[in-house]
Amino acid sequence: MLHYPQIDPIALQIGPVAIHWYGLMYLIGFALVWLLGRWRINHGETDLTLRDLEDIIFYSVLGVIAGGRLGYVLFYKPAEYLAHPLEIFYLWQGGMSFHGGLIGVIVVLLIFAHKRKRTLLEIGDFVAPLIPLGLAAGRLGNFINGELWGRPTTLPWGMVFPQTEDGIARHPSQLYEMGLEGFALFALVWLFARKPRPTGQVSAVFLMGYGVFRFLVEFTREPDYYLGLLAGGLSMGQLLSLPMVLAGAVIFVWCAKRSNPGSTR
Repeated sequence: MLHYPQIDPIALQIGPVAIHWYGLMYLIGFALVWLLGRWRINHGETDLTLRDLEDIIFYSVLGVIAGGRLGYVLFYKPAEYLAHPLEIFYLWQGGMSFHGGLIGVIVVLLIFAHKRKRTLLEIGDFVAPLIPLGLAAGRLGNFINGELWGRPTTLPWGMVFPQTEDGIARHPSQLYEMGLEGFALFALVWLFARKPRPTGQVSAVFLMGYGVFRFLVEFTREPDYYLGLLAGGLSMGQLLSLPMVLAGAVIFVWCAKRSNPGSTR
């Protein structure tokens, strides 16, 4: 078995100011979105402008933070935060939900699309291929923090995380998620988007791909101690991923049925 390398979560400290690796991963994630979005614009894969891209990133930052935090509060610890509502704003204590962040991003993109007189699916098809590498950066941040570790395993790459204080080798599930939700999902959505598709299908592939990959990885990830396994022996992450897969499948089929030469990019 392997031992967690004990990476210092602080990347750089100047006096009282500490820059954490996890925060840097967020910055890297949004930088990758900007670079990939710029590439798609410069190669004529959208008629959106660089100004549109910058606005999308700005609004998405707000959506990720607000949605991710509220999603964590509502999906994972509603009773605790109901008893201590001011702690909702204690972002420095951690606690973000991808599914909540996704809802937050959808809301702000809906507002953006309305202002630009476009549909949400049009904007979603542009944004979806840009997201997975940012997710990969976030999962690397989880690994550096030694958090969200996996379930016990006897596999040779099982890793002992000192934060668990039990000395048990566990799946490095953060790295699994980085590989699947990040790199594999990026390859899937990016390549799918390279060819003309009915409007909305790129977004649908992202939803289905993430939902499936997250559902599978959750079998190796330690359930949240305050929730455990829920209905059907599934984790909260799995229960939240199933609607993503269903929604993606419905959108994919619906877009295919309504497609015509004018609806393809």
